[in-house]
Amino acid sequence: MKVDYDKNLWIDYGAGKGGTLIDLVMRMERCDAGEAMRLIEQMISGTPTFSFHRNSNPIPPHRESAITIEQVRPLETLALLAYLTERGIDLAAARAHCSEVHYRVADKSYFAVGFRNDAGGWELRNRYFKGCTSKAPTTRRGDYPTCLVFEGFMDYLSFLTLKRNPNPPHNIVVLNSVTNLAKAVPFIASHERVYTYLDNDEAGQKVTAELKAACRNLSDLSVHYRPHNDLNDYLRSRRPVKEHRQSRGRKL
Repeated sequence: MKVDYDKNLWIDYGAGKGGTLIDLVMRMERCDAGEAMRLIEQMISGTPTFSFHRNSNPIPPHRESAITIEQVRPLETLALLAYLTERGIDLAAARAHCSEVHYRVADKSYFAVGFRNDAGGWELRNRYFKGCTSKAPTTRRGDYPTCLVFEGFMDYLSFLTLKRNPNPPHNIVVLNSVTNLAKAVPFIASHERVYTYLDNDEAGQKVTAELKAACRNLSDLSVHYRPHNDLNDYLRSRRPVKEHRQSRGRKL
């Protein structure tokens, strides 16, 4: 295992996994990002509720989201606009499909790009945080015989940026996580033709295979952005941008 103290990232070469401290706590405690942040806050304050020595048979309890939404407004904070620009995302497309969400974890306030899911919750992203208030896919439904399937909303925004069209003439499914596949399969499989833009990794290939078995006519379009891991990586390779040091998505 290696820790990069400059970037505040870790990687476990044996498991092939890595990320931030929040990602590590999420994996160890089997909780969502909001709960992981709450646990870290408690540890810093001197009242830890978790240990890095895990029980042999942990039973993950049911927890409500630790993220409290305080305000939802149009995207305008410069730090979030800079983050989207670094990801190569067209800001007009982002403003059309996303919001600026201000939220609280414990007694700390933060802000992020928010993407609404079908449970009425929010997928939240900024340069330093990736989480959600509820686990559900996002569907855009119209009178179309075709459906486009994406793993995350950054991939969806990347597609809109590449096509230069904020409202493509297709139904849309953004899984928001591969664990949401079962919730989305009935709607996806109801279409005459399905186009998938999933990740070029084991999880993405597995989801694509499951959808092929469920759908009458499916085209896997991930081949067009190999060897990149996902559509956003491909977009960024075509539109390199200079990174800027901005706020960590937390209000001072």
